[in-house]
Amino acid sequence: MVAVNFKHIYKIIDKIEWEQAKDKGSYPGSSKDTKDGYIHFSDLEQVKGTLKKFFTNQKNLILLKVDTLNLDHLVWEQASDGTMFPHLYSPLDTSNVVDEFDVILDDEGNHVLPAIF
Repeated sequence: MVAVNFKHIYKIIDKIEWEQAKDKGSYPGSSKDTKDGYIHFSDLEQVKGTLKKFFTNQKNLILLKVDTLNLDHLVWEQASDGTMFPHLYSPLDTSNVVDEFDVILDDEGNHVLPAIF
């Protein structure tokens, strides 16, 4: 079993959505998040799989590194495959974002992340 890092979680987001959220100071979530009733996040080990499953061939993405310390409504919940995923049951205050990473799409449609992933 993989250890869960509770200190940071990650959110894949469209660059334009993120710029709008920064202007407002809060991110309510994507349309899928809103439909599901919480904001979907991934831990470090889940980022690549999330990109592959939900963001195939999508350009203009940013990966946010979020500090979990002040997230009062963060819950780790089990997916259908048994994996635990972080879900935030409130808007994300943008002050909790500690880093941003560009997600590059190569010529073959694969996402390229920084080496830490």
